[in-house]
Amino acid sequence: MSKTFDVVVIGGGPGGYIAAIRAAQLGLEVACIDEWSNTKGGPALGGTCTNVGCIPSKALLQSSENFAHAAHGFAAHGIGVAGLTIDVAKMVARKDAIVKQNNDGIQYLFKKNKVAFFHGRGSFARALDGGRGGYEIAVAGNEAATLTARQVVVATGSSARALPGLPFDEERILSNDGALRIGRVPERLGIVGSGVIGLEMGSVWRRLGAQVTVLEALPVFLGAADEQVAKEALKAFTKQGLAIELGVKVGEVKIGKAGKGSKSGNGDHGDVSVSYTDAKGEARTLEVDRLIVSVGRAPNTVGLAPEAVGLQLDERGAVVVDDECRTNLPGVWAVGDVVRGPMLAHKAEEEGVAVAERIAGQHGHVDFGTIPWVIYTDPEIAWVGQTEQQLKAAGRAYRAGSFPFAANGRARALGNTTGFVKFLADAATDEILGVHIVGPLASELIAEAVVAMAFKASSEDIARICHAHPSLGEAMKEAALAVDKRTLNA
Repeated sequence: MSKTFDVVVIGGGPGGYIAAIRAAQLGLEVACIDEWSNTKGGPALGGTCTNVGCIPSKALLQSSENFAHAAHGFAAHGIGVAGLTIDVAKMVARKDAIVKQNNDGIQYLFKKNKVAFFHGRGSFARALDGGRGGYEIAVAGNEAATLTARQVVVATGSSARALPGLPFDEERILSNDGALRIGRVPERLGIVGSGVIGLEMGSVWRRLGAQVTVLEALPVFLGAADEQVAKEALKAFTKQGLAIELGVKVGEVKIGKAGKGSKSGNGDHGDVSVSYTDAKGEARTLEVDRLIVSVGRAPNTVGLAPEAVGLQLDERGAVVVDDECRTNLPGVWAVGDVVRGPMLAHKAEEEGVAVAERIAGQHGHVDFGTIPWVIYTDPEIAWVGQTEQQLKAAGRAYRAGSFPFAANGRARALGNTTGFVKFLADAATDEILGVHIVGPLASELIAEAVVAMAFKASSEDIARICHAHPSLGEAMKEAALAVDKRTLNA
């Protein structure tokens, strides 16, 4: 078939499906192309986030957290648990059901907003009149078609990077995809890279009983986070039993034969042997049953056929865009993981909305300075704005205030007092420059800081706002008070 649309979105992840829905809400005729498939071959809208990222990882994190509470935390509440077991297959099935609910939900939203959906791979075919007349977009796969688009939004996302010469087999060498589909608790699990995926998946399987070792090339832990937060998190993870080695250089990785020589005794996978040099320069070997590789992600532009229309890519293969997500071609935009900036689902969503509004003649806006970062481990880690080391490097005069969850009544009642909230504010104006949290429900608490910074609030503004008692949110108020050295409960 061939049909002309006002907007064709290539990719149905958070950036793509949100852009499509918003454009349709604004009265544009919209189509979205996405190639993700479920186990039955049907569409699986939502991209990496819904299928093998944000959503399934949080499902497994919740299941493993429940198991850990039952095993280690219930006794303090006077609750006895005898014969505790874990059914990994059922846990994974629950995760899969949650993923499907999200897939189906996006399909429903497309129908509700009259977004035409094509299940297949979208690629550029040709530009019409140099792009001034739009673009022909080819759809290959389950629904082969050629679409004509007056405007195109590229939202093809990203894929896990493999180690050189070590492709993912998703059985022993795992990306985030394989890490979410492990069928039983491995006795020994290795992780290369201490990024978000590595830490979250490491937390899941450590809670369930795996011996987990993380190998990180950088000499510091969580280099993107505030240094004080990173140190607190490292201390907590180490206490939980995660073995984290920093400053290592990974060398050869050898894979044994499946079903033979597995020291875990499960008999279904061979050993993986990782040779590396530790921070002291000494040669070491790590032997595990499975190895998760979490060394970053690469933008998905292979198969997009950018050369067919002259779409500019950078040296990483990402689509080159300006501050408003415009590419070098008229009427072609790009959002999310396939462009510059943090590879975060919520960042992609904000860009998707902004682009749809710009196409419709409105003034969409994304404030990259107030995009929150979250790691859903225990303790959770979240931050927005600048870190203390960034402010020091920039020579910015600031004041800092922090408050420990150990002094928060609700955290004590929850039995989770690890960590703190930290505010950074301009020394002269008191404007909030950054907020950093390590502790219970940091992912939820950070929203208050995002709102405050979006409206250029001062730490005094937060300090003067009444927070419910008892609540974890009081730690936000107390940390804001601490900027002026007048915290009340610590």
